[in-house]
Amino acid sequence: MSQIEHRYAVALAEAEAGFREGGIPIGAALFRGDELIAQGRNRRIQDGDPILHGEMSCFRNAGRRTDYTDMTLFTTLAPCSMCAGATLLFRVPRVVVGEDTTFPGDLDLLRDRGVEVVVLSDPRAIDLMRTMTDARPEVWSEDIGGR
Repeated sequence: MSQIEHRYAVALAEAEAGFREGGIPIGAALFRGDELIAQGRNRRIQDGDPILHGEMSCFRNAGRRTDYTDMTLFTTLAPCSMCAGATLLFRVPRVVVGEDTTFPGDLDLLRDRGVEVVVLSDPRAIDLMRTMTDARPEVWSEDIGGR
């Protein structure tokens, strides 16, 4: 397993845990080199918090930090506008995305602002999202603002 796959596996495990909890299967992990800084998952359903997307949960779990410029954010799904905005706000230079098939997110916004974006096209993440969105489309629609 490559270093990228090993780090991405943390985000995928978070997505799978969220799915088992009845939530939206999106996970994230923040790394500085080999050091895991934080991990999180979408907890909107579990906590009734409309802002607690996977990436936001991860940033929250990272606590207060003065510098993110040497970190990489791993996420199972292309970040939405809110999560892309937080990534830009914190100046995270690199985002590794599990998939952008089920939801394209705002990857162009990240790229346009100089963030390196790597898309893995992970079939496990695609299957998780398709399973959830097929079973509960209203929950997914609520999560992404009715898109």
